[in-house]
Amino acid sequence: MTERLTTEIETTKKGLDTLEADLAACFVFQGDKEATGIARRELRSSLSRLMAEERFEGRRGEYVLWYTDGAYPSRRYAVIGFGKRKNFNPGALRDAVAQAVHRAEAVSARSMALSFPPGAGAGLSPRDRTQAVVEGVLLGNYKFDKYFNEPHKKARPLERVTIVTDAPPAAAREGIRRGLISSAATCVARDLVCEPAGVLTPTEMARRAQGLAKQAGIECRILEKKDLERLGMGAFLGVNAGSAEPPKLIHLIYKPKGRAKKRVALVGKGITFDSGGLNLKPTGHIETMKCDMAGSAAVLATLLALPELKAPVEVHGFMAMTENMPGGRAQKPGDVVRTMKGKTVEVNNTDAEGRLVLCDALAYAQQHQPDAIIDLATLTGACVVALGPLASGVMGNDRRLSDQILKAADVAGEKMWPLPLYEEYSDMLQSDIADLKNTGERWGGALTAGLFLQEFVDEKTPWAHIDIAGPAFMEREVPLDRKGGTGAAVRTLLRYLTDGI
Repeated sequence: MTERLTTEIETTKKGLDTLEADLAACFVFQGDKEATGIARRELRSSLSRLMAEERFEGRRGEYVLWYTDGAYPSRRYAVIGFGKRKNFNPGALRDAVAQAVHRAEAVSARSMALSFPPGAGAGLSPRDRTQAVVEGVLLGNYKFDKYFNEPHKKARPLERVTIVTDAPPAAAREGIRRGLISSAATCVARDLVCEPAGVLTPTEMARRAQGLAKQAGIECRILEKKDLERLGMGAFLGVNAGSAEPPKLIHLIYKPKGRAKKRVALVGKGITFDSGGLNLKPTGHIETMKCDMAGSAAVLATLLALPELKAPVEVHGFMAMTENMPGGRAQKPGDVVRTMKGKTVEVNNTDAEGRLVLCDALAYAQQHQPDAIIDLATLTGACVVALGPLASGVMGNDRRLSDQILKAADVAGEKMWPLPLYEEYSDMLQSDIADLKNTGERWGGALTAGLFLQEFVDEKTPWAHIDIAGPAFMEREVPLDRKGGTGAAVRTLLRYLTDGI
């Protein structure tokens, strides 16, 4: 999977001022007056003068760029701000490196060297620090350019990146290796989310999953519509009823070579296009609804990386794929569907379809007797209202599992925040004609969605729900993510499955 990443990455203990590159970048914390890692006093002085002249303070995202006269090995030197030292975290490290990559791209640099001040890896092992830098480079360099014809719009990956580090060689090599794998997996998810919905139908997603799984050496099973009917997945099928495209339930299986520590199920929402059904989404909200399968893309990308990472757990991935369309056979507000678990649900809003697909997928995942279940979904706008576009909400029935995911997210540099599942809010889901209705009141919509899903998980099985509605698709560019699909939660899941259990 890493073959798609063509940038050569190496580490060195040499000083930044001895390295030859199109762009050499060093980083400073806010308030620092001088760049570190540069032995030549005259170069340090030149950069310090430039910082002062341009009123550079080292704020997060701030930079200055200096073109040399040929007196130094590198053609250009950049100083990039980390922001306040007390606020620095693994995510800020990745963002700052990605910012350096963008500066390199702006000047058409083909090679880059990076140097960091003391404290830039606080809280991270040498391996994890190196991995974070590699991910900053490769994810900052990502571009979905498949449909561009003009050469200048195509991606131009850096050819070579040299990282100045004091990490032991073995730790640095392993950090590079893991960074390459996690970045490649994230890019797979990004590519899938960026694909137009007319291309990436449920059938096409199944075809791609089969091909990628075969390459990675994991098992892939496809459940067709007749299988869903046999299993009694009335909620899943109800969402699909208005679409000309048949649904698919994709089941991926990874098993370690030795005895597995535990069995984990990952369940991803896979709405390849969400029109809202008969509760049609308005202009301004419908245009990017190809992204509503980001949860399933994250599941596939995660499973593909596990063999290379030699994860010590057995993992089953379930991707519930369908469109949500307003066809002549579409389910109607007020309809009642019977779920695989036997519970009946009044559909009072056809645009709350993700939980209907997931409830049957969760019940099916439960049949495989996992020790833990994690579902991922672009589920609610309410979560975006609560946490903004950069953070995912985490909720569930097991504090230990949620804490493990949140800890993995911190190290992976992804913003996630715990949300409660107040039992009292379950009253909002009571229906007059069925066991449940699929939406509650306006307020607390992210929580009532989580409470709905909880109804379909065995209370003895640790379960966590990650609502990635905000960070799964960027409407504006941020350092690590271009506009479009981001591969949200992939790095967190890989960290959890390899180190967090």
